[in-house]
Amino acid sequence: MSARRLAATGLLVGLTLTAGALLAQVAPRLAPDASLRPVARGQTVKGVVLPAEVFVQRDIAMEVARQALSRSRDPGRAETLGITRRVPERSTATALSLRPKLRPATVIQQARAVEARRRQGAVCGDLSIQGVEIGRVASETAGCGIDQAVRIQSISGVTLSTHAVMDCTTAQALKSWVDRGLVPAVKGYGGGVRELRVVAHYACRPRNNRKGARISEHGKGRAIDIASIRLQDGKDLVVLEDWNDGREGKILHRAHAAACGPFGTVLGPEANALHRDHFHFDTARYRSGSYCR
Repeated sequence: MSARRLAATGLLVGLTLTAGALLAQVAPRLAPDASLRPVARGQTVKGVVLPAEVFVQRDIAMEVARQALSRSRDPGRAETLGITRRVPERSTATALSLRPKLRPATVIQQARAVEARRRQGAVCGDLSIQGVEIGRVASETAGCGIDQAVRIQSISGVTLSTHAVMDCTTAQALKSWVDRGLVPAVKGYGGGVRELRVVAHYACRPRNNRKGARISEHGKGRAIDIASIRLQDGKDLVVLEDWNDGREGKILHRAHAAACGPFGTVLGPEANALHRDHFHFDTARYRSGSYCR
């Protein structure tokens, strides 16, 4: 060890002992609950002022040790009083730089291309609702038809097995349910939600297909029927089979309940025999609030 490093070591030992002595004088006067808490220099703890010299001498000792290590002839590993410091090679120092690396131009181009496709396929003014605008859907039957219809392909990355025709109000309600109801209900089970199996959307017909009944919300582009939920791992949560079956049933119950609010009418297996195998959601509104069974 060089004379310079011996001197630095001696100074560090002396300053450390001095700092320890000062702290030893103050420590007995501190309450047990405050003894382990970090305090600022010169801070008062229950009437006891910690001397700033303690912290100053500690800082001086550490700086001396750092300077001694930096002047060491050994560029690898130096040890002084148990303090170990690694001096990296130039290449290592460059590799550990905190400056973020620039993204390759190809990555940026691909991201922009994906964004352009999303914008091109977005409907209802929402990038998360992908589909095509089909405009007015006319019907010879009174009460049927849609003024500004869209055909939905996916909602927030969840695809529809059948591209469903509806109005934007219903598409936005479906997005709200997927984001705030369905996805939280499924969570990470089976890797998350991949697809909704749609068994009915726009169709000009009376309610429950009963002759003489009022026009169904399906005939106005305000309804969608979902029979099952496909997960990322390929598993299906089937309303008819899994409604009362363990974990899958609990997920379906939560998803069904979460639709009450975004939609005005929510029907499921417990509503009646006609809905035992699917969820019916529509955006009809009632003065008394949503109708959910």
